[in-house]
Amino acid sequence: MKKIIKSIALTVLMAVVLIISSTSCTQDSKPVIGISSSKPSSTGSNYVNAVRKAGGIPIVITMTGDEKELAEVLERVDAVILTGGEDIEPARYGEEPVPELEEVYLERDDFDIKLMRMAVAKGLPVLGICRGLQVMNVAFGGTLYQDIPSQIPESDITHKVNAGNNVAHDITITEGTVLHELLGKTAGVNSSHHQSVKQIAPGFTVSAVAEDGVVEAIEKTDAECVIGVQFHPEGFVANGNDALLPIFMHLIGCATE
Repeated sequence: MKKIIKSIALTVLMAVVLIISSTSCTQDSKPVIGISSSKPSSTGSNYVNAVRKAGGIPIVITMTGDEKELAEVLERVDAVILTGGEDIEPARYGEEPVPELEEVYLERDDFDIKLMRMAVAKGLPVLGICRGLQVMNVAFGGTLYQDIPSQIPESDITHKVNAGNNVAHDITITEGTVLHELLGKTAGVNSSHHQSVKQIAPGFTVSAVAEDGVVEAIEKTDAECVIGVQFHPEGFVANGNDALLPIFMHLIGCATE
């Protein structure tokens, strides 16, 4: 009988050790962050490096028109980053193109909008950067200024400057927003865009603006882990400036919850 009791006790102890070990591995594992791509091999290393520095494992989500394949990919990631790139085709938000419209990529529009909607529907944390913010807005019913200089002529800021470490202008951040918690009342940002949010999508709020009123960040009102920024925080991180790294750290934190 003593041998049986001892055997049972040993078995229970081993089970407890395995459970603790399994839990520990789960807690220690890094979240996998899917980064959207454009043309083959086009995803910049800055996005990848910023995710790594914030504590995540980056993988590139290649463009696909196969919704089932995309759904399977989203089962394997903990969060998604929508990256910068081309202009969005104006028909996506019910407008005709203006002469100042630059390069569009229809296949990427299809992919990015589908990726955005599916990721949000699945409850994944999402960070939209530059074009990624614009995709976020358009995917849920918002519109864009196709060209800031021609459509907002009163603006005295040159928004298409660089995506590196140089501060192009300051932004004012709305109190009570996630971005305010991360960066405070104001922040200096880089800038590399000529389009911006016009009509904010239903269910979203503007969380930051430039001095000329151009929208610089948006957030989903019922999901603190879905945010978009018009600037390029990965550019700062790539140049050793961690002022905007909290944006990536927030995404990683959301992905580990």
